[in-house]
Amino acid sequence: MHTFEFIRPTDSAAAIAAAAQSKTAQQGADVRFMGGGTTLIDLMKLNVETPARVLDINRLPLDKIELMPDGGLKIGATVRNSDLAYDARVQRDYVVLSQAILNGASAQVRNMATVAGNLLQRTRCMYFRDTAMPCNKREPGSGCPAITGSNRTLAILGASEHCIATNPSDMCVAMAALEAKIHVQGPKGQRVIAFADFHLLPGSTPHRETVLESGDLITHVTLPPPIAGSKQLYLKLRDRASYEFALASAAVVLTSKGGKITQARIALGGVGTKPWRSQEAEAALHNKPANDVTFRQAAEAAMRGAKPQSENGFKIELAKRCLTHALRTAAAS
Repeated sequence: MHTFEFIRPTDSAAAIAAAAQSKTAQQGADVRFMGGGTTLIDLMKLNVETPARVLDINRLPLDKIELMPDGGLKIGATVRNSDLAYDARVQRDYVVLSQAILNGASAQVRNMATVAGNLLQRTRCMYFRDTAMPCNKREPGSGCPAITGSNRTLAILGASEHCIATNPSDMCVAMAALEAKIHVQGPKGQRVIAFADFHLLPGSTPHRETVLESGDLITHVTLPPPIAGSKQLYLKLRDRASYEFALASAAVVLTSKGGKITQARIALGGVGTKPWRSQEAEAALHNKPANDVTFRQAAEAAMRGAKPQSENGFKIELAKRCLTHALRTAAAS
């Protein structure tokens, strides 16, 4: 591990000022904010992350879950994953989020990991985590050996010729389906980012994973007011039952009337280079009968743009079955 400066700012302004001194526009290259550190410290030990300055933000007042005047929920950046998953309001109104978080990592990791850290969680691609191997995400222009190498767990949606790494987060899949908003404070002031716009596709710049700029601090996330009568479910398929990343997952939020689906929000995990909101699946469900034929048609629509690699073609059918079963189970609940 490289040496680094460790700072504990006492307020957001001091944290942003310290972070803004980064010498590069690549978020996190020189300066990183640290919450639970469950991913950052691992990557620093591997020399994948080599920040010169680490800013511990745990002393900032960003650890509350609060009800908003419009009935939505405000979730602080340093709220621990376990606290969010077990919050009574989340379990009542946003159960898909609770389910997604509890399907991720282990109890020990969830007790430390933070909401903002999960939003910024980096890929588990073996080439990214091995500094002896080239990786465009880690070293732009060095290549992507995963394309012709070991790619069984990697992305089939949103990939490019420069990167096929999968976003690993469970929490983010649920937040995509819930249409969360991410609130950021930085040198240029405050701004609100729609969840769908936060993560970037790799394109030709896979080292840029989000729209954050140097010095930007995530302060909180907001969820819209709960949808009355909605049926929600998170389903995760993986190689083993615990402490494993998704091969395919689905977050489903449905409303129905008279046996027909009136609204659907669908997001997929384990298959995309970012948390994958599937508007194609949503359109296939709108005002259609809540039955297996409709659910399979939605799953087919969700995978229409899939581009498998040499080892992960099985994910197409797996993701279809995952989404179909999630829709069936949610509709019947």
